[in-house]
Amino acid sequence: MGTPVAFFDVDGTLTRVHVWQGFMAYFQRHKARLWTHRGFWAYHFPLFLLHKIKLLPQTFVRGQWAAHLAWYVRGMSVEEAEPIWRWVVEAYLAKHWREIGLQRVQWHKGLGHPVVLVSSGPKPLVVHIARALGVRHVIATEFQVREGRYTGRAFRPVIGERKAQRAWAYVRARGWRTEPRDAWAYGDSISDLPLLESVHHPVVIEPDPELARVAQARGWPILRDTST
Repeated sequence: MGTPVAFFDVDGTLTRVHVWQGFMAYFQRHKARLWTHRGFWAYHFPLFLLHKIKLLPQTFVRGQWAAHLAWYVRGMSVEEAEPIWRWVVEAYLAKHWREIGLQRVQWHKGLGHPVVLVSSGPKPLVVHIARALGVRHVIATEFQVREGRYTGRAFRPVIGERKAQRAWAYVRARGWRTEPRDAWAYGDSISDLPLLESVHHPVVIEPDPELARVAQARGWPILRDTST
């Protein structure tokens, strides 16, 4: 048997809200980047409507969304942005953890399994989330940095097929002797499907309707959060 590994989505799986909501709440609370916020919504609201009428796939819309969060920190130094990530985790997400997801993280940690957070969220933020949960391994969307400052651009968001690709590339890079039969994956959204399909032990937590249908048809475990 190889090294058992547990991959966890974050939004909706470990939290009852999206981490981007906390990110935006920071800027609203501090009345900062107001024009960035308006431009963000002007660009993304039409995409959201096109997704709702099924003209754009969820993965594309969410991928664009994840990439353009980098606009909010454009021009900031890495150090200047640190209070944002801390505030989101310590002040915003502290009230919105999904208990059943956290229990599964602790279960895997107790068994000695490496736990890997695989998220489309900004990597600096997901790193802070990982620290709060006592998790060492993070795969997330990276924001471009030049000369110590964020440029407002992001590398390819970790979503859809890319989640599965990056997760298994991470395993190989660390030399873990892990095969799909040794791996678990947790997700809540249809965009997590490629990651869930890449392991022998897929588990869905509070799934969206599309993922719920897939999970029911395939007999995958569906976990509900009794704390909600």
